[in-house]
Amino acid sequence: MSLKKLIYLTKEKKKYAVNYKGVQLPHQFYADFVVYDKIILEVKGVSSISQEFFAQAMNYLKISNNQLALIVNFGELKLNIKRVVL
Repeated sequence: MSLKKLIYLTKEKKKYAVNYKGVQLPHQFYADFVVYDKIILEVKGVSSISQEFFAQAMNYLKISNNQLALIVNFGELKLNIKRVVL
């Protein structure tokens, strides 16, 4: 697949409303990217991927009803990609 087509199928800064027991909360989440409306893609530039980023990805998966998130970190010596599955 070409990069141009992948970019076309990607939504940047997708907003998700948060519902709790049928009540919409005033807080909203913004995923960095969503690919194919199925994969949450979180892009980081930090020295290491912390548990906080895994928790963030899990929250995004729960409110989006998606099952897969990727945390991509460009801040380490080599590219680090972690899968998060709900």
